[in-house]
Formats: sequence, structure tokens, C-alpha cells
Amino acid sequence: MEVSENNAQNVEKSEKKRRSQADKVGKHKYELQRLDRIEKRLDSIDRKLDRIEFGMKPSLVYRKSDIEEIACKDEVDREILQALFEAGSPGLLPKDVAMKLAKFKVTRHHVSRRLRSMNRHLQKKLNESIVEQRGWHWALTSFAIESWGETIKDSIEREPCL
Repeated sequence: MEVSENNAQNVEKSEKKRRSQADKVGKHKYELQRLDRIEKRLDSIDRKLDRIEFGMKPSLVYRKSDIEEIACKDEVDREILQALFEAGSPGLLPKDVAMKLAKFKVTRHHVSRRLRSMNRHLQKKLNESIVEQRGWHWALTSFAIESWGETIKDSIEREPCL
């Protein structure tokens, strides 16, 4: 009997429960460390994806929805771009865009700020600008026109008058 009791004690000692890392440093701190590791992995994947996109950039064609997803924060940004698209290559003054978007209660200053913000987002992601300033007017760049397609005004101007 003594042998079996010694074996039972040895088994208990060998199966000693170990504390988890969460128990050692605290559950909150452990979850923060885990989240940090996951974010580092995601950043690494993002950098790799950016390199792949940069290498394939000449062969990639961006659609309107792709550009809007990257540059636009909300519906107001989409409406601003749509107004500039409808205006064609001459572009529009920020106050004219603000007048078209009166239902959103934006001012000319808001329009200019939003346009610069959209440019910044797209520049950061694709190294392209979506709008450019032509004098006091804002107009879509050639990159954006390719994504949106040809405007109606521009297509009418190109057709020869008979």
C-alpha cells in the first residue's frame, strides 16, 4: 500500500498546475500585450500589401468605388466629388460647391478642408491626388477622371459641331 501511496503523491507532484501568463501579469495587461502583437502582425501585412500594390500600380485600374472607399469619410465627401465630376475640367469654386450642397449645411471653408483631407488620404495610400486647384477653382485630376469615366460636359465639348 505504501508503494501505491507514493506513486499517487509522485503523480500529483508531476501534474502540478502551472500558472498561465494571464495569471502572472494580470488579465488586462496580458490582453493588451496580445493586442499589441496582433497589431504588429497586421502592420507587417499592410506593409507587404502596400509593396505589392506599388509594384503592380501601372497595371491596376481603380474604380470609382475604390477611390471613394479610400478618400471619402462620409456622404458629404461623395457629394462634393460628384459635384466636381459634373462640373468637368474647369472645376468649381468652393462656394459654388457649398451652394449645391446646401442641404448638408457646408460652407466654402468646409469644402476646401474636405478636399484637402481627401487628397491627403489618397496621397498616403496611392501617391495620387483626387482633386487639384486650378486658380481658385477645384477640379478632379486626370487620375480621378479615369476612375469616374468621362464627364458629360467634356464629352459634349469634344464632339465636333455639325
